[in-house]
Amino acid sequence: MSQKVKIIPTGEKAVLVGIITQFQNEKKSKEYLDELAFLVETAGATPVKRFTQKVSKTNPKTFIGSGKIKEIAHFVKENEIDIIIFDDELSPSQQRNIEEVFGDRKVLDRTNLILDIFARRAQTAHACTQVELAQYQYLLPRLTNLWTHLSKQKGGIGMKGPGETEIETDRRIIRERITLLQKKLKTIDKQMATQRKNRGQMIRVSLVGYTNVGKSTIMNALSKSEVFAENKLFATLDTTVRKVVIQNLPFLLSDTVGFIRKLPTQLVESFKSTLDEVRESDFLIHVVDISHEHFEEQVASVNKILNEIQASDKPTLMVFNKIDLFTYIKKDEDDLTPRTNSNNSLEDWEKTWMSKMNNNCIFISAHEKQNWEEFKTTVYDLVKEIHTRRYPYNTFLY
Repeated sequence: MSQKVKIIPTGEKAVLVGIITQFQNEKKSKEYLDELAFLVETAGATPVKRFTQKVSKTNPKTFIGSGKIKEIAHFVKENEIDIIIFDDELSPSQQRNIEEVFGDRKVLDRTNLILDIFARRAQTAHACTQVELAQYQYLLPRLTNLWTHLSKQKGGIGMKGPGETEIETDRRIIRERITLLQKKLKTIDKQMATQRKNRGQMIRVSLVGYTNVGKSTIMNALSKSEVFAENKLFATLDTTVRKVVIQNLPFLLSDTVGFIRKLPTQLVESFKSTLDEVRESDFLIHVVDISHEHFEEQVASVNKILNEIQASDKPTLMVFNKIDLFTYIKKDEDDLTPRTNSNNSLEDWEKTWMSKMNNNCIFISAHEKQNWEEFKTTVYDLVKEIHTRRYPYNTFLY
């Protein structure tokens, strides 16, 4: 099967669909849709309108109610919308039923969209193999449903897949491809494991964090390299390792793929080998975007994935980045509106749960180099402590 794929065209218009439940209130739904809109923009399309519906449970046939589906279909037809994107993963039957309503319009879910972005961002053989494996695992249970629109040879968001195939493609071929990719991934993993063993006895540090929090910017500033960085989600997929020297103490610093809420299970599984770099690190630098209104939930999402890959017990330095973008809104005493994260100053935040971290947190701006020397000194002290404990005979180096 060919792996040639069509590039997502710009100018596609999309509508976003989310739900409000007892587990996901209106505020949370808006936050998720904000993130979904950023994903859509990262993929090259324009989010035009959002639709939400309060439900006690999702409709097993169409995910949301039939009345809401008709309302969206009317808007899509009137405004010549190209794509309908749901914020949650759709079952194969739900996607099939929804596509029948929208005709030739593309219907995607959050998982499909993220897989598409990963496919565009993947550069190395390792990343490409991991993404392709995740795509086929996502495709397999939807194969019957996808035969029709795979035969139309469409481009655009959601079609940056492992390749448009002929209608006669069946589950057996897909399973064979999955098996082949898994074997290929094992071979690449062995090569990467050998590379890690050949890196000598230097201390290893990994940058982890939510996507788009500034990990690559920190990597570039510390290592004086040019790792790709931009204000888009998943700018970095491949793990990058650089040698860093602070004062006269060298260590290895790795920049890993950013995490995100509702990260597709297929990607977590296929990218676990990439995250071996995190598992084998001596300590982690957990980068947080302090300017994001819900950064605490992003921290929780990252910690959850670290726990899944068995790296949650690593010594960790919390780095609260982007203080230059942090907005402090002081509340008046007679203001009875609910308090938000922006109503806390940086000093207020330092007195919360961060005060219990034994000074293992620091506030910086990697872009503006605010508190940069203090950050470098903190990293140096942590590396030196591990180095002294592991190689006491080398203490004369520093």
